[in-house]
Amino acid sequence: MENLNDRNEERLAVALALSAVGGFLDIYTYLFRGGVFANAITGNIVLLGLRLAMREWAGAAKCLVAILAYALGILCAGVIGQMDRGGRGTARHRGVLLAESVLLLGVHLLPSALPDFLSNAAVAFVCALQVQTFRRVAGLPFASTMCTGNMRSGSEELLLAVLRRETSHAVNSLRYFGVILSFILGAGGGSLLFMRFGPNVFLLAPLALFSVVLALRRWESDAPSPEHCFY
Repeated sequence: MENLNDRNEERLAVALALSAVGGFLDIYTYLFRGGVFANAITGNIVLLGLRLAMREWAGAAKCLVAILAYALGILCAGVIGQMDRGGRGTARHRGVLLAESVLLLGVHLLPSALPDFLSNAAVAFVCALQVQTFRRVAGLPFASTMCTGNMRSGSEELLLAVLRRETSHAVNSLRYFGVILSFILGAGGGSLLFMRFGPNVFLLAPLALFSVVLALRRWESDAPSPEHCFY
């Protein structure tokens, strides 16, 4: 039981790191890439409707590109998942994160003269890959690049903890709210770093994802049950 709990907490640490990266990427595209969110697709759809209503065609196009790139990322992650059916998944997760790191490094190296929609599309694609590939932690469904579902699940677990007086639900609630807090810290800390040091801070994102790859590599020899993996 102690080893299982250790694995759960290790995977929770990875979930917290991925969530922080999600917030970080959102603030980057909003501050430096035309006021578009990298992974808040609902927000981008709202902005799309607003800009269409105001006849701001260029702004609407940026939102639409981000939405379509996100959808493409979901489809690609689904195809990768189908190809890995029956496998343990660890290698797939590491491969996806390595691909994300390379794509984000490419975003940083794009010439500033190129249109923002190219960077937005790449970042949205990365976020979609991440949220579709890493779907569970410690047996709980979670999202690493958005907060709506995590807020709902965390609140439900908190209510169950109060009604049933069960510690397990309280722990689950703390895990969800910890993921949300990490997202906030990624966005807030990222904004402070960007304002202080400029867009080169973006390199922290691929570096963080590569660090997660190394952490996952440590568990490659484990044989965890499916409910304790990132599925």
